[in-house]
Amino acid sequence: MTARNLRHTLRSPDALISTLALPIMILLMFVYVFGGAMDVGGAFVDYVVPGIVLMCACFGASTTAISVSVDIAEGIVDRFRTMAISRSSFLTGHITESLLRNILATAVVVIVALAIGFRPTADPLRWLAAAALLALVVVALSWMSACFGLLASSPEAANGFTIFAMFIPYVSSAFVPPETMPDWLRGFAEHQPVTPVIETLRGLLVGTPIGDSAILATAWWGTIAVVCYGTALVLFHRKTRS
Repeated sequence: MTARNLRHTLRSPDALISTLALPIMILLMFVYVFGGAMDVGGAFVDYVVPGIVLMCACFGASTTAISVSVDIAEGIVDRFRTMAISRSSFLTGHITESLLRNILATAVVVIVALAIGFRPTADPLRWLAAAALLALVVVALSWMSACFGLLASSPEAANGFTIFAMFIPYVSSAFVPPETMPDWLRGFAEHQPVTPVIETLRGLLVGTPIGDSAILATAWWGTIAVVCYGTALVLFHRKTRS
């Protein structure tokens, strides 16, 4: 199932290009268009790259909703039911493909960031920790996307989840410190699941204080992954039962 989904991705270069190009365009826009007006107490590129990397992961993982919905709508799942395979392998294949695709997209974004001046101070162990945290977020968000794909009435409806996934990082510490926001928005920005991930990534890569962000990020996204995994399996079995 993973190989099948990877082939679909490779045969749809427009989707692959958008997954890679959009985060790079946002990175270049923030660094070169808005960067000169941002005061974050240091190089803005170092501040913004962790947020862009997470946005790349969020957008890439959220497209799982569309691919799951397309498979359901086209009826290919009915054919899979006649084969001697586990029902859960259909969803697991989508999640694994999402993780592999996002590893590639994240690597490309980091390479571009290094080319335009991003200077991380992380040692190999911190890079590994950052990669593990991103993988957790991708897996959790991919399972959440699978739930939306199973609930959506059409692939077009499932596409709405990608907009939601891309919007959340904007209302966090990804691009500006939360203390610069209005009080009514600052509370949300500081206490939503994305902010502790960004603060942890920023601390691992460029050495800013992490505090309890790593614990909060792991708790948030570990819980989301477990809950969405179980929910997706229940929804899939209900959707495909005789």
